[in-house]
Parts: sequence; C-alpha cells; structure tokens
Amino acid sequence: MIPSIDLQALRASDPAAVEAMHDAATGVGFATVHNTALSGARVKEVIECYRSFFKLPEAEKQAYNMANTGSNRGWGAAGSEQVDPDANPDYKQYFDSGVSLPADNPLREMSVYAPNVWPQNPPAFKSIISSYYNEARGVAMSVLRGVAQSIGAPRDAFDEGFETPMALLRGNYYPSRPDWAGAKDFGIATHTDYGCLTLLATDGSPGLEVRKRGGGWIPISAEPGTFVINFGEMMEVWTDGRVRATPHRVVGGLNERISVPLFFNPSHDTNVGPMGTDQVVLAGEHLAARYEETYVHLNKK
Repeated sequence: MIPSIDLQALRASDPAAVEAMHDAATGVGFATVHNTALSGARVKEVIECYRSFFKLPEAEKQAYNMANTGSNRGWGAAGSEQVDPDANPDYKQYFDSGVSLPADNPLREMSVYAPNVWPQNPPAFKSIISSYYNEARGVAMSVLRGVAQSIGAPRDAFDEGFETPMALLRGNYYPSRPDWAGAKDFGIATHTDYGCLTLLATDGSPGLEVRKRGGGWIPISAEPGTFVINFGEMMEVWTDGRVRATPHRVVGGLNERISVPLFFNPSHDTNVGPMGTDQVVLAGEHLAARYEETYVHLNKK
C-alpha cells in the first residue's frame, strides 16, 4: 500500500502523518502528498507549458539539445537516456533545468550547476518553469523535514545540506507506446533515483509502476495538485539504509503522459555519508558518476 500524507498535518507533527511518512520512508519507498502550497491549477499550468514545448517541431527543439550543451541542461531527445544498461535507451523526451547562479560563481563550471538553457517558445516557458522550480523546492524541503522527524532525527537534520542544491527540475514527455517497442523498450526502464528526494507532479495519466519488495508491481498515479514522492540512492546512503530507494518504471500505454519530477538533491560538497559515522561521501561526486552512466551524451565521453 502507498501511504497518502497531508503535508500540512506532517508539518504540524501530527502523529498519524509522521507515522505514515515513516511507513513510506522505511517501507515501500513511495507516498503521495497532498495539501501543499502548490495547487492543481498551478501544476496544470506547468504541465501544459512543457507540453507546448514538446509539441514543437524536432528541428526547433534541436537548438536546446543537451547533447550539444555537454551538461544536463536543456532538451533530451528520445533515446538520449539509458537508466538500465540491460534495456534499450528510453523512448521518452525530457527537458532539464536547475538552480540559477550568478555569472561569476565558479560553481557554474560544474555540469551539475551549468547555466540553464531556455527555449524561446512557448514565450512564458522561462518564467513559468523557473518560478515553479523555486516553489517546488519549498514543498520538497517541508517533505524532507517530515522524513527526518519520521526516522527519529531532528526536523532540520538535512537543512544545512541544501544551501546551493543540485536540485534538478525535469519535464518528461512519454508518447503512447510505439508499435515497434519490444520487451527491452520503456518510457523509462526499471531504476532507482540517484539523489535524495523526488517530488513528482503528473497529469493524472497512469503509467508509473513501483516494484513491490516481494516482487510484482504497484501502479501509482496522482492528479495535479497531489504529488508522488520517493527516495533515491543518496538518501539511502545518508540515512544508513533506514530510508529505502525503491525501483520503479514506466512501460507506457495507449495515452501520452507528462510528468514533472523535482529531483531534490543537496549541495555538491554536502557529506551524505551515513549519519553518525566518519564516512565521507560527497553528494556531487555521487551524482556526477550516476549521470555519466545514464546520459548517453556523457557516457560516450
């Protein structure tokens, strides 16, 4: 069962909400979260903004192709990401953006802090997506504080690690499953997320499946305004295995689907080694290594 959590109740330390988050974090690794600062109308605006971009002619999108930018900023064409080396590259398209840093900030030299690439069409793309990015980070931080409390840590246990977050906002476009697709073809193949916490908005269409601990799959969907959350490999390391990163996938079906995950990852130099130990694991090094394995244009380097 996937827990459903009222975020305002979690922020108020309601015992039932804290227990539900504990079950999600230490058990199935997924939950849905509602009653946040982001309304269904706001999420729909963001989804339609991404949809307008993805519907542009291929030649126009090529100007923002991240295979040319050399970083994880901009547009990723179908087949440009391979999350499972035993499957074919994923047939989805996506668009990535992240934190905006001043031009003189040396962190911009790192691929995880690279300058954003903003399309000219639709005209409001930059303003809509960048403002949502900031709002979603606030929601994700509230969720993360609830996670900390649920595992018996101080509510602010993770706060210092997010001063300059490597938080990545992505718009995913999953077309209807292609006629040519076979057993090794997925919208996104089975994987665990790489980072800390994922806050996922969707258009309500089915498609996402969560792997059960004992085998099999649980379908999960959420209407705009309700968010799916899950935890990544970095969080599992950081909490010494208390919080679980759970494999999931999108096989694809008859309908196209748009989802908007915020991969809420800490600052590059944050030590995400197991809490309470002397082990050092830099968040940036972990993330960069996983990106190089996944993005086809980085892998080929």
